[in-house]
Amino acid sequence: MLIRYGTNKNGKPVKKAVIYTKDEHNIPHEKIDRNAVFIINRLHDAGFSAYIVGGAVRDLIVGNTPKDFDIVTDATPGKIKRLFRNSRIIGRRFRLVHVVFGQKIFEVSTFRSNEEGSVGNEFGSMDEDVLRRDFTINALYYDPVQEQVIDYVNGVKDIKKHVLKPVIPLDRIFVEDPVRMIRAIKYSVTTEAKMSRTLRHKIRQSSDLLSTISPSRLTEELLKIINGGHSAEIVHEALEAEVFMYLQPAASHIIYTNKKFEADYMKSLSALDELVKTDKDARQGKKLYYLIYDFTKGLTDWESEIKNKTSSSELYAKTWRECRNFVLPMNPQRKELEFAVRMVLKDLGVNVSSPKKARKKAEGGEKTEKGDNDKKSPKPGSKAKKKPQEPQA
Repeated sequence: MLIRYGTNKNGKPVKKAVIYTKDEHNIPHEKIDRNAVFIINRLHDAGFSAYIVGGAVRDLIVGNTPKDFDIVTDATPGKIKRLFRNSRIIGRRFRLVHVVFGQKIFEVSTFRSNEEGSVGNEFGSMDEDVLRRDFTINALYYDPVQEQVIDYVNGVKDIKKHVLKPVIPLDRIFVEDPVRMIRAIKYSVTTEAKMSRTLRHKIRQSSDLLSTISPSRLTEELLKIINGGHSAEIVHEALEAEVFMYLQPAASHIIYTNKKFEADYMKSLSALDELVKTDKDARQGKKLYYLIYDFTKGLTDWESEIKNKTSSSELYAKTWRECRNFVLPMNPQRKELEFAVRMVLKDLGVNVSSPKKARKKAEGGEKTEKGDNDKKSPKPGSKAKKKPQEPQA
């Protein structure tokens, strides 16, 4: 184990970080994406420092293969862009660079200063950048060339102990970015890291701050939960912390007033998690199926609708519109939600032969039914007997 030293105001040496060597962190080099290594090597060759940072380092330490490899460097966005022709600068205020290799996108950011808090955009040093990270288990830097993990905040020990500790003080962490509450719950579940009572209390106390977050950011977080294979556990914890109501307000409203719906909904989420774990290439519509199944099942007495020969096009139009409102503020791709609605209806005995025609009918209904988006989600009615199962394309 090595030590990184700095100096205090009096010029005396002070310990700043622990450096774990290859034999200590045991990160297998073959689990590191070769394109991430290529980016870091090119930055090194140009005279800059560069590291893999955040969740990828955490996953590598516990033996998992990261889905994404975020990179941080002391090079500014303009200099990064000049080094990589296959890159683009994104963001207006918080500018960073996306380096593209086929279907893979690597996010390369510049060290930020902590002078304006953890959401400021002034460039800074690595010593400052670490103080902007949310939790200690995500505040680790890995150099794949030297094969060293740099740890300023005892993140490696916290990973081993399975504890979730904030880097940013509790009086600021959620005020500066409320989305960190959702991430705290997600990390706690996926890494089996325990939260202290103080942290849990702070999340519950601060949950209303999520009302200021844009639908696009909430959608991004919800999609990560849906695609992660732990949605049932995360939603359970989010409900306890009074956070889920901001991710899925309609579902939360029904859950808090109908225990039967809650039980069915959680079973559907467990089935979703099984799908994610067994079919990595499952389309998004299949996953959305599990979010809307129990809600759709309770919209009407489907057996009566079928017996009365209600038009399948009419049933689709109404269901599509209700489901779109149900998943708000999430705004999934239209074709994926259409796929999910059609598959649910098929399982309920309604076959939609012309979804395009039915969709136009649904859109026409939106224009004529003023204030439809402001309707409260209906409580489940009669329940169909069929249980949710994996839809077939």
